[in-house]
Amino acid sequence: MRRAVVIELTDEERTVLVKWSRGRSTPSRLVVRARIILRAAQGELSQEIAAALGILPKTVCKWRTRFAQQRLAGIERDAPRGGRKPVVRSKLEAEIIRRTTQEQPVKGKVWSTRSMAKAVGTSQSTINRVWRDNGLKPHLTRTFKVSNDPHFKEKLVDVVGLYLNPPENAVVFSVDEKSQIQALDRTQKSLPMFPGRLKTLTHDYKRNGTTTLFAAIEMAQGRIIAECHPKHRHQEWLKFLKKIEASVETGLDIHIIADNYATHKHAKVKAWLARHPRIHMHFTPTSSSWLNMIERWFAEITREAIRPGVFRSVDELIAVILEYVAACNDDPQPLRWTKSDDVILEKVARARAALQNSPSA
Repeated sequence: MRRAVVIELTDEERTVLVKWSRGRSTPSRLVVRARIILRAAQGELSQEIAAALGILPKTVCKWRTRFAQQRLAGIERDAPRGGRKPVVRSKLEAEIIRRTTQEQPVKGKVWSTRSMAKAVGTSQSTINRVWRDNGLKPHLTRTFKVSNDPHFKEKLVDVVGLYLNPPENAVVFSVDEKSQIQALDRTQKSLPMFPGRLKTLTHDYKRNGTTTLFAAIEMAQGRIIAECHPKHRHQEWLKFLKKIEASVETGLDIHIIADNYATHKHAKVKAWLARHPRIHMHFTPTSSSWLNMIERWFAEITREAIRPGVFRSVDELIAVILEYVAACNDDPQPLRWTKSDDVILEKVARARAALQNSPSA
């Protein structure tokens, strides 16, 4: 009787396999293979694994053997298949890649598999395979901007230092405003979600006014301080600074990280700060909102509370925002910064070099 290959895992291999077996973006075939190996390492028989995963026993044997011989690399990639090499693809692949990366279609600015297939005289499936194997996705773009602030390095080191090594006897806040939040009502009632159907919202809406959310997150504890105002001026900013100061016990310094919006540097704001020396302002470099951690919280409240909502008035919108803030403070979750300033500066230097060497669009 043939015996299945015995599988023993290192801690590193087990960590990778567990990650693959649970990954939402992991290809389904790799998920199955990872689960096979994890069960095999627990001493389960191939027949038992096959029954549990709903696959054939020979499939289990195949991947057990492959893993025993090649470890993680053996199951991560499929073995090369036999057969005749794709003649059409070998002739056109370089041209497809060149056109995709260096040219635009005659009609429009984005290549599709249909337009590229017509341009090079092949099938859409060939275009799709070439793009997939070379990591090309012409229909997607990623936004970025490299800061041109002449004091970028000094400001970066200052802000990252507050995140990674906060001063003693002090409280650090990341602060910003989310302006012009619209109270949007829908023109018809929404239909609720039930099994087999998504929740529905009409594509058109009615505007019922706007509000501006002023928010601060205490970096050590994750506590949120927030309030809404109809306008976004230095008066509202000054009022919010006073609220932050009132929330911190006497004797502690307050370090506030903010962006370079004009209201943050208004003359009256500066005069008030001069009279309150325990408050220290730290400004992020221009075009570097990603350095302000409160932006992550703004993304969360937008995704979870504002965008899905239906608001018949600004008051309803404000009520939902403050309710969300209260829920966050019931179970505060601090935001953690992990990258050092040296790592960020190296990445920025590579981005600047790429911009200098890139042909103009």
